[in-house]
Amino acid sequence: MRIGPSQVTRYVTIRTLIGVLGALLILSALIVLINFVELSRTTGGRSGDASAGDVVGLALLQSPGVILRIVPFAFLFGVLSAFMGLNRRSELVALRAAGVSAWSFVAPAALSAAVIGAVVVVAFNPLAASMTSQFERVKADLTRSPGATEDQPIWLRQGDKNQQIVIRAKANAGPGVHLKGVSMFVNAIEPDGRLQFQRRIEATDAVLAHGAWTLTGVKDFSPGGLGANAGTLQVRSTLSETTALERFTANTAIAFWSLPSLISRTEAAGITATIYRLQYQQLLATPLMYAAMATLAAAFSLRLLRLGGLVQLAASGVVLGFVFFFFNEICSALGRSEALPVVAAGWAPPLLALLAGVTLLCFTEDG
Repeated sequence: MRIGPSQVTRYVTIRTLIGVLGALLILSALIVLINFVELSRTTGGRSGDASAGDVVGLALLQSPGVILRIVPFAFLFGVLSAFMGLNRRSELVALRAAGVSAWSFVAPAALSAAVIGAVVVVAFNPLAASMTSQFERVKADLTRSPGATEDQPIWLRQGDKNQQIVIRAKANAGPGVHLKGVSMFVNAIEPDGRLQFQRRIEATDAVLAHGAWTLTGVKDFSPGGLGANAGTLQVRSTLSETTALERFTANTAIAFWSLPSLISRTEAAGITATIYRLQYQQLLATPLMYAAMATLAAAFSLRLLRLGGLVQLAASGVVLGFVFFFFNEICSALGRSEALPVVAAGWAPPLLALLAGVTLLCFTEDG
C-alpha cells in the first residue's frame, strides 16, 4: 500500500499533538502544585483569614500566566517523546524506506506548533492576562497590600504637551483607583523641552474618576514657600481608571490586544514603553518560538535506534532547549534595559533556535 503525503502529515500531526498535550498536562500540574505551596506560605502567613479554598483559587488564577511561559518546553518534551516513540516502533524507518524525507514529517510538527502559537497569542493570552489581573486584585485583598508595599510604592505619570505630573502613592486602597499617601510633582514643559518644576501637592487620598483626581487632606507646596492647607482639590487627569490600573499592574496582566494602545498612551504621557514594546514583540514571535522548539526536538530524535546514542542525543536536545530559554531571559533583560533593541531581543532567541534545529536536520538528513 502506498503512503500518501497527506497520510504522513495527518499521522505525524496527531502523534505530535498527543505528545505535546501529555507534556503540557504534566507541566501544568507541577505549576499548579508549586503555586499552591508558594501561595500557602506567603498568603497564609500574611492573612489569617485566607482559607485553603482561597489559596486554591489564587493558584488557579495565577497558573495560566505561568503556564504560557513554559509552553515551549511542552513542545520540546512533547515532540521529543512523540518522535522517539515513532523511532522505537520503527515507524521512522518505515517512512524513510517508503521514500519519505525527514522534512516531510518534521514540517507538520513545526507547522502545528506555529498554528497553536498563533491561537495562544490571540485567544489564550488575553484570557491568561485577565486571570492574572484578577489574581493580583484577589491577592491584594487577602494580604491587605493592594498595589504596593512600603518598599515598593506606586509610581504614575500623566501629562500632555504643556505639563507633566509625576505621582507617587503608598498604596491603592480600591475599588478602582483610590490612592493613599499621595505626592504629586507638577512640572511645566518649556519650549525647548526642558521640565520646569512648579509645585508639589501632598494628599492623604486621591480618587481618579471622570478624567480628574479628587484629592483630600491636601497640602500645596510651591518653590520657596510653605505648604498651604487646601482641604480638597481637583486635578485634571489624562489617565482613565483602566490606564492608571495598567500602569501599576504586572505587564503579564496586559492582554496582547491591549498592548498597542497602551504603548501609545504610555509614550504620549512621556514615559518609556520599552517593557510593553518588548512584550509585544515576544508575543508576535511566539509562533516562531513554538515552531523552533518543535523543530529542535524533532532534529534531536531522528537518529536511528539501531545506531545507538538516541537517548544521549535527546538529552542534548533538552539541554539545548534550556540554553535557549536562558538566552531568551538574557535577551529580555537586555531589552528591558534598552541595551538591546526590543525587536532583536524579542526575535533573536526563536530565530537562533529555529536555525539550530534546521542546521541539525540538514546535517542529519542531507549531510
